[in-house]
Amino acid sequence: MRVLFVHHEEPISGGLYDFVVPAAGHEIMRWAPFAGETAPSLDDVHAVLVHGGAVHPDADGTDPWIADEVALIRRAIDRDLPLLGICLGAQLIARATGAWVGPAAASEVGWYAVQPNAAGLADPVVGTLGGTTHAFEWHHYTYELPDGAEELAWSDRATQAYRLGRYVWGVQFHPEVTRELVYEWTALAPDQVDGDPDELRRETDERIDAWSETGGRLCRAFLEQAES
Repeated sequence: MRVLFVHHEEPISGGLYDFVVPAAGHEIMRWAPFAGETAPSLDDVHAVLVHGGAVHPDADGTDPWIADEVALIRRAIDRDLPLLGICLGAQLIARATGAWVGPAAASEVGWYAVQPNAAGLADPVVGTLGGTTHAFEWHHYTYELPDGAEELAWSDRATQAYRLGRYVWGVQFHPEVTRELVYEWTALAPDQVDGDPDELRRETDERIDAWSETGGRLCRAFLEQAES
């Protein structure tokens, strides 16, 4: 399959998924709308993966390219293309389907307990979490569920995963994150961390191997659903 990665900032990186997708035998295509790139045709795309980023999902005033991305997401949904949104990606899918997006009552920056509900445990993608797990988070915005979507996981502060129809998933956490990305983000924005950035890096060293296994399973499960 050809999997379109949508990126929102430099450096362009899919984190762990830059390795998981090719290892599963699929080709990565990339689109960076923030860099002024024209939206690609979806004719040769088999699945779409919308990554996260520092921009907010309603920042059209400063980042007018967001509207073009929302339109592409809407086209992908209308074509029944398998779609996975991560963090900002989940928020933009919600916006593309008419749901509210906006500032969260409380940010989540660090490792937080994410709890799949019964529907989440039965879901072929989110069910790969295997139960309550500590997931890596970095977000200040949230969303309401799109009409017809089913919540699949939650934390004490926000909805963490949903499914819309057969082939659209959104996750608020970062299953693609690597140790290197956590170190990079905490160096760029230490003031956003919930607590001590050094402590977050230490916790990351302890958790990242197991989390990468979980994140890899989630991505592979999404790809298997896309192939089906």
